[in-house]
Amino acid sequence: QVQLVESGGGLVQAGGSLRLSCAASGRTFSGYVMGWFRQAPGKEREFVARITWSGGSTHYADSMKGRVTISRDSAKNTVYLQMNSLKPEDTAVYYCAAGRYGVASANSYDYWGQGTQVTVSS
Repeated sequence: QVQLVESGGGLVQAGGSLRLSCAASGRTFSGYVMGWFRQAPGKEREFVARITWSGGSTHYADSMKGRVTISRDSAKNTVYLQMNSLKPEDTAVYYCAAGRYGVASANSYDYWGQGTQVTVSS
């Protein structure tokens, strides 16, 4: 049974940083793409970043580029999202996802975590 468990969310002031973690289990993720998405109240789920598990190739949403870094630790089966210079508009639930052909569309991911809340105060 595949499980993706996010952690690291919380309340932070504008300009601050957070590092989100996604612990993956239940299968081998070699060949998979791991993604981070976010969803603010009343808005659609939005792509943030993705990384290929095997090669570590990354891709970022234009709105987040330069402020976030996605990485993975294969030994720990964990994917990270380092977020810097946070803004109030970054407030959302952040989700980890895994898919064989994951791109920027949420529909391209097969497995999802429960999400972790990030709240940025002004």
